[in-house]
Amino acid sequence: MTVHDETGNDTVGRVRDWARSGVAELTGSAAGPPLVPPGRAATLAREVALRCGFPVDGARLLSERAAFTGGRRLGPVSVGGSCRILPTGDGWAAVSCARPDDPALLGALVGAELPTDPWPAVAAWLSGRSGDELVARATMLGVAAGVVRAPAATTPPSPGTPRSVAGLRVVDFTALWAGPLCAHLLGLLGADVVKVETPRRPDGARLGNPAFYRLLHGGHRSVVLDPDIPEERRALARLVDSADIVLEASRPRALARFGLDAAASAASGTVWVSITAYGRDSDRVGFGDDVAAANGLVVHGEDGTPYFCGDAIADPLTGLVAAELAMTAPRDGAGVLYDLAMADVVASTVDATGRGAPVPAGVPVASPTPRASRVPAAPGGAHTAEVLRELGCA
Repeated sequence: MTVHDETGNDTVGRVRDWARSGVAELTGSAAGPPLVPPGRAATLAREVALRCGFPVDGARLLSERAAFTGGRRLGPVSVGGSCRILPTGDGWAAVSCARPDDPALLGALVGAELPTDPWPAVAAWLSGRSGDELVARATMLGVAAGVVRAPAATTPPSPGTPRSVAGLRVVDFTALWAGPLCAHLLGLLGADVVKVETPRRPDGARLGNPAFYRLLHGGHRSVVLDPDIPEERRALARLVDSADIVLEASRPRALARFGLDAAASAASGTVWVSITAYGRDSDRVGFGDDVAAANGLVVHGEDGTPYFCGDAIADPLTGLVAAELAMTAPRDGAGVLYDLAMADVVASTVDATGRGAPVPAGVPVASPTPRASRVPAAPGGAHTAEVLRELGCA
């Protein structure tokens, strides 16, 4: 069976990439068949991994977390359960409740103290509000939410000339999935990855599935430094100065509190990859599920309800793109600062929003499959003293 998009282009390859990625198995209603998402995200993921020489199937990375957690397709409820697609007064919106503080933030959003299950009150509030009103209030409060609509035309930053990263130092300030996946892929190619956390803000993924955390962080060194302590703040600056590649997922003002300047670091020769939901100049918060849905990566049920595609797919897709950017070779002694927004990455892959079609007969649908990691993940701060000695700070 040949499938065509709205422009008439043959999309059999895209359908097959989605089917064997494991994402189709995670897309659709709980009682219905697997559905094929719109666009070419699975194809892009496969192509990036091949171009970069990553020893993994890039498309299958998109569904990998669900293989560890046992997540399954739930239609307008995310695979991980922390995000909902709900009707607004003028359409649909995706709203996340993933962090410990999010129930209180959702209460502030709707102007009421919420019970243990916040979703009925959130749904009632949304039904009388426009999507634009939701985004404005969510941005002000730091709630991860977005309007489900067709994506705007966008182009993520393009990588420069690639280089080998074997032996290069990667300083990784990121957490959760997108940034750690990027660091993991660079580590597979021989980079020396140093994961940095602070005492008050460890990576929240440490509290998640331990096998998945071990997969992404196995073999990386772990450093914990407190930027509020002058000598540790200076050590943090020296660590960044020693880096060939820096990965971070913070807004500029957060980095400034640490005494770090991405633009200055890039000007001195560092390849700096900044991963955010909507760009370094935006105050919007977003996670993989709500960002993907808000940028067109949804399918639709028979009644027109939008459904999630895969499991927080904006995260692994962005992690792959970030890894290719990180492999850029600096030119003329100057580095580069990549402003990589998950929203732009997703939107660039979605060329049409469809209702979602079952996988064609004869195309096998793969289930999410985990990779094994035999290398343990270091406890927080396990290598702090070692790295400080290397920097001459101990």
